[in-house]
Amino acid sequence: MKAVALITGASSGIGREFARIHARAGWDLVLVARRLDKLQELEKELSDVRDCKIMLIQKDLTQAHACQEIYDELKRFGVEPEYLINNAGFGGLGKFAERKWKDESSMIALNITALTQLCHLFLPEMISRNTGKILNVSSTASLLPWPLQAVYYATKAYVTSFSNALNEELYDTNISVTTLLPGATATEFGAISGMDKTSFFSKTASAENVALDGYRGMMEWKLNVISGLTFSQKITMKLLPFLSKKMVLRMVRKGQEVK
Repeated sequence: MKAVALITGASSGIGREFARIHARAGWDLVLVARRLDKLQELEKELSDVRDCKIMLIQKDLTQAHACQEIYDELKRFGVEPEYLINNAGFGGLGKFAERKWKDESSMIALNITALTQLCHLFLPEMISRNTGKILNVSSTASLLPWPLQAVYYATKAYVTSFSNALNEELYDTNISVTTLLPGATATEFGAISGMDKTSFFSKTASAENVALDGYRGMMEWKLNVISGLTFSQKITMKLLPFLSKKMVLRMVRKGQEVK
């Protein structure tokens, strides 16, 4: 396999678009997700795209041994990813005290632990080869606290902080770590998290455009890529540093209340 990209959460949304972009470039894929049927549909679509070779791995990344099992399976087949795209993640709307701990702990396991462990497993090999790129999907909301999604956006704040720090640790190598910070995007995330019923999701960017921005940013060695914001959202982001934290938190909470 050549110029392999390992993509998590590849069965839908931004992850699926990453797979399409990489396949169109003529390179090979390792696609990871829980839903094998969706992966097989994508494999069928992409199998004839420029002779792209595809390996499917059905795995629930909230499970403790999942990342190690992925790594071990690739080692058995002699596959060394050149690109690691950590896209898998999920959120959930509601007051922290009222949400189920099972959901919050699974969110932390996927959004933080799995992403970090996959970096830890595959980065040493990239360093040994002195080549490779990592793209971690965070969120524009990682830049401030978000009431009614306290845990989700705290996990994304971790992703941004971790990824930026990791990139600097690799300053003397040919390896880069890019962070993609999307705004509201038209994927399954909105319906699953409940965000589709809030004003923040009244206008959404296409998953294709967001993925393309992130992929290009990775290829161009960019540190952070912000994508999918409307003009008014861009203005709001620029104004945030000048507003009081309490005012921002109140504004975010009202924006996330179900309509």
